[in-house]
Amino acid sequence: MHLTEAMSRQQRFVLIVAILSAIVSFLDATVINVALPAIGRELGGGLSAQQWVVDAYLITLGAVILLAGSLSDVFGRKKVLLAGLIGFGVTSLLCASAPTIEFLIVSRGLQGIAGALLVPSSLAIILANFSGPAQGRAIGTWTAWTSTANIAGPILGGVLVDQLSWRFVFGINVLPIAVTIVLLTKLEPDRHHAPGARIDVLGAVLGILGLGLPVFALIEQANFGWGSPVVLVPLVVGVLALAGFLVNERFTAQPMLPLSLFRVRNFSVGNVSTFLIYGALSLGFFTIAVFLQQVAGYSATEAGFAMIPTSLLLISLSTLFGKLSGRLGPRLFMTAGPLIAGSGFLLMLRVDEQAPYLTQVLPAIVVFGLGMAITVAPLTAAILGAIDPSRSGIASAVNNAVSRVAGLIAVALASIITGAAVLDLAGFHRVVLVAALFFIAGGVVSFLGIRNPAHPAGPAHPAPDAGPQPDRLATSPE
Repeated sequence: MHLTEAMSRQQRFVLIVAILSAIVSFLDATVINVALPAIGRELGGGLSAQQWVVDAYLITLGAVILLAGSLSDVFGRKKVLLAGLIGFGVTSLLCASAPTIEFLIVSRGLQGIAGALLVPSSLAIILANFSGPAQGRAIGTWTAWTSTANIAGPILGGVLVDQLSWRFVFGINVLPIAVTIVLLTKLEPDRHHAPGARIDVLGAVLGILGLGLPVFALIEQANFGWGSPVVLVPLVVGVLALAGFLVNERFTAQPMLPLSLFRVRNFSVGNVSTFLIYGALSLGFFTIAVFLQQVAGYSATEAGFAMIPTSLLLISLSTLFGKLSGRLGPRLFMTAGPLIAGSGFLLMLRVDEQAPYLTQVLPAIVVFGLGMAITVAPLTAAILGAIDPSRSGIASAVNNAVSRVAGLIAVALASIITGAAVLDLAGFHRVVLVAALFFIAGGVVSFLGIRNPAHPAGPAHPAPDAGPQPDRLATSPE
């Protein structure tokens, strides 16, 4: 496919399918939060059960996402996307019709598995169909809409819960999934992949255990303590499984996660930046939402709408900065963006217990949103653009796993940073300071480690059906 400044019809379909597929997964991870009280009132189960309604999805999503990336590379992006969409639609209906809290928790875990199939393949089909500056613009558009889904989720969830029922939080997935499946049929068939390609079954099992069990331990330590067997056994087994996973990937003939990917400078450095930036993002958003409601007296809807300027900035500017990154290289944007976002959190240190929106909250949100709009598309393009398209599925999966795990760890650490069981103004200031420092650290890491491609607007990548390609072990001379 020859690329021009204007997207072809096929490319437009690819981009729409990629955006809708990822939005379904991202939206469902955030829209649930405001529905938890209503779920508890109808199905019971208490606070612990409500936590698991959220965590069951996140654990299976994070644990399976590496396997999903490998499946995408072996069996084809279109097939894996179709399986993920159908699975997500079915499990969404199961969640919406759940008769008991236990049924809902199990359904949420299954939904996380289906969600894991969506994000890596949605980015992989972009990388397979766009290159050069067009790829940067496409990733920027994808980033704008998927990032906005994360932020808009609580607002949409609040409206559905207040006006209809919490069950519609899950039911709304069905229509966009149906539309996406129809559009998916219009895409070109998957290319044939390398003969003899197979799934690394042992690596998949070890990877799922190595990611899932430590996350389980991290979540449950707040309930049982680090010395409890309920926490200690999964933690030890998970760490051993993770070590076994790395050994297996080093020596197996067809690894699920080729460790040679981490010899690609932009890939390895970019994932360190991802961990810092998305850890800060999750920590900051979680704390702001709690503070505005519990301390400043905002309603849940008001707290959700407080972040609208960030959504608007991401929608309006992400494509622009994705395009500029494709032309100028990602290093400048990956450096400046986190520094600006961190400055927005430093402005939060001015917030007092009343937190007047126009004079204290809004300026910080605008500065932060501008920083994120500058950062996200170049960050994604730098990491995935450094990897050969034949490995784009697993590369995307690794990057998504890094961001999810960073968010889980950051939120789990929030109570330690605040130093109190209940968030107060002093604790809020400590958290936003830590979030700002993590953003700044992400910018510094990018400045020191990211290298612009030698020819940002160079030739297209090799076609994904061209057989095994050597790993891109550098994007520019070191």
